[in-house]
Formats: sequence, C-alpha cells, structure tokens
Amino acid sequence: MSFRPISISLSPNTEKDDIRLALKLIFQPWQWKKGDKISKLETDFKKYFGVKHAISFNSGRSALLAILKSLNLKKEDEVLLQAFTCNAASNPILWTHSTGSGQAGLKPVYVDCNTETFNLDLEDLKRKITKKSRVLMAQHMFGLPDDLDEILKIRQKNNLILIEDCAHSLGATYKGKKVGTFGKVAFFSFSRDKVISSVYGGLAITNDIELAKKIKDFQKKAGFPSNFWIFQQLLHPILMNFLILPTYRFLGKYLIVLFQRLQILSKAVHWKEKRGKKPGYFPKSLPNALAALAYLQFKKLEKFNIHRREIAKLYFDNLKDNVFKLPQTGSDREHIFLRFAIRHPKARQIIKKAWKKNILIGDWYNSPIAPKDTQLEKMQYQIGSCPKAEQLSRETLNLPTNIIISTNDAKEIIDFLKTYEN
Repeated sequence: MSFRPISISLSPNTEKDDIRLALKLIFQPWQWKKGDKISKLETDFKKYFGVKHAISFNSGRSALLAILKSLNLKKEDEVLLQAFTCNAASNPILWTHSTGSGQAGLKPVYVDCNTETFNLDLEDLKRKITKKSRVLMAQHMFGLPDDLDEILKIRQKNNLILIEDCAHSLGATYKGKKVGTFGKVAFFSFSRDKVISSVYGGLAITNDIELAKKIKDFQKKAGFPSNFWIFQQLLHPILMNFLILPTYRFLGKYLIVLFQRLQILSKAVHWKEKRGKKPGYFPKSLPNALAALAYLQFKKLEKFNIHRREIAKLYFDNLKDNVFKLPQTGSDREHIFLRFAIRHPKARQIIKKAWKKNILIGDWYNSPIAPKDTQLEKMQYQIGSCPKAEQLSRETLNLPTNIIISTNDAKEIIDFLKTYEN
C-alpha cells in the first residue's frame, strides 16, 4: 500500500529540479529579494504573450489590487465578476480604497455562471450592468476560456474595462489567440496549485503604457515581503515532497496542520481574507527567490499543458457515458484543464469516499465564494443572487491533471468513479 496520495493540490507541479532549486535557494539568502530572475520572468512573459509590459507581484491578488488601484476608479464603482470564485478575486476589489478593513472599496457585483462551462452567464451579466458598472472581470475557470467574442461586445456596448483573470488559464487560447491578450489588462497567479507554481506569486500584463507605468509605480512602492515569509515559501516544496507526501496516509496530513500552526509553512488563504481583511504580506513585489521558482516552471509550461490535455482526454473518453456531467468545450478554443471539473449531485460524498482511499480529488469551489468558511456577507455576496453558482458549489468535483499524475493514477480515479454509474 502506498502512503503517498494521488493528489490534486499538494505541491502538484513540483518535480525534482524544482526541489533542487528550492534547496539551493534556502542556503542563498542574498538571492531571496533582489536578483536577475525577476526581470527574466517578466521578459519571458512579454515575449510569450507579445505584450509590451509585464509586472510581477507576490500573488495574483496583489497583481489585481495593483491593477484596480491604477485604473482611476472611484469608491463604489462596480466591478462585475462571476460567483463560483475565490475570495482572492473578491478581496482586492474591497481593498482598493480601504486600509485593510475591506469595507470601503469598490463594489463587487456577482454574476451567475453557465453550468456547462463554469464561466460567466452572459444573460445574467447583461441584467446586472448598471450606470455604476466600470470593470468586467472574465475568469476562464479551470483553464476553460470564456466566450470572449460576446464578452468583448458587451464590454464595448457598455464602455467597460475588461480585466482577464488568468489565474487558471496560462497557455489557453481563444480562436488561436492567447487568453490574457483580449482585455485592457490581465493577471496571473503562480500559487501552489495553479498552472505554474512558485508557492506564491503573480503577474500583470498590458499593452497600455500609462496603466503599466502606474502598476510599476505601485510595485516599487509595495516593496518585497519579509525574509521569513520568503523562507516559508521555499520550505513548501521541500517539506511537501520529502516528508508530508511520502507519509501522508498516516502522518503527513497531520504534519501539514502542525507546520501551518507553527508558521513553518504558510496557508494558501489567510484567515483575515475570509473576513474581507488584508494580511500584511499583501500587496508586495515578487521576490527574486520565488521568481526563480516561477521562471523554472514557466520554461516547462508547454510540457505541463500537453500533459494536462492528455489526462483530460482520458477522463473524457472514459467518463462520457455515465452519470457524471462533463465540462462543455468549444472547438474554437484550446483549453488547458488546470483541473478536470465534473458534476454529480453527491459530489461531497464522492470526495469524502475518495479521500478514504488516498485519492485526494478536489472541491474547487465548494461555496459561491471559496473557501467554504469565507464570510459571504463580508464579500458583499447575497445568498440566492447567483443560484447556478450555488448549485455548482454543491455539485462540482475536480480531478487532477497535473504533471505528477500518471496515466495509471488517472485510470485508478476513473475506476473509482465508475462505481457511481448506477
């Protein structure tokens, strides 16, 4: 019996070269904050997307906050974003004009979802646009590109600023064009379970010279996170792969909790964020050590995404004729399947049963604004305002597609799920 789980989120992108780099950096503290990897990462992003500007941050939410603070928006201006999202998308909207209380910023307006694609319900979007609407965020959930032709029409008709949330979709395309290049600006996340991972990290891209200058000024004023915080992130891939994952079934699961309580490891979401408050390590610039981790991962992006599509095809081929509802895809777009999201009325029950078998399938998202213990009223979300998103949060389960998931792992997951055919 293997103690190492089939996992969807515990350092899922980490390979041997990533661990070696993290180990090397642990003993090079002079490389932690300043170094050449920051500019190398930003330069490679500019080349990859064919854009003029790329500005890095220590998280996707820091990048989004920088964008929103640079757009000359007024307090109570409305930002349209879909429900069935993470509080990392909601909080920067609330933080824009506040000191961290989350009570005096821009106004988030939540749009319902298309239950087949997990992205924006365009009819609900049209209904919720008002005279105060200024910004529209398109999320590209699970690496499935949104209907950008229609979104651009709605944007133009209503004079909205389009921000692409590409936290799930690095490398995806729509009609042959890379997602992230359709709006005024886009942002990416490099957190521990995203397309590429530096444990924490993010970046904004744009062709708008004036906006880029303001974002760069914001980045410079934000400064770097503390050495202790950087050390926490460097420890993550090391402890996960040498200690936690190999012993997960009998010890590792408890070590995660212990290390986080002792602040040896950081949490993906701080408790303050679940209450609309801003932790002190946001917003910050991306430190060189984490830029180095992200840079190494970015060089492997194509390999990662080819693997994700191959595993997704295996799921499609083997689950298409049973009780699970599979994601709807379009022939005019190239999906990357950060996770392979399926639906079943007993999703929570299936997830719990799988975990008992050491198959750690996921539950992105188990609330209209995840994580599930997020205080929805602090996010200014009203229960019942997005019924489809609320339905998805009850019925969605996610299957891993990451680079460490083998064909045999995927087949084991499929065999487990087929027990629910009847």
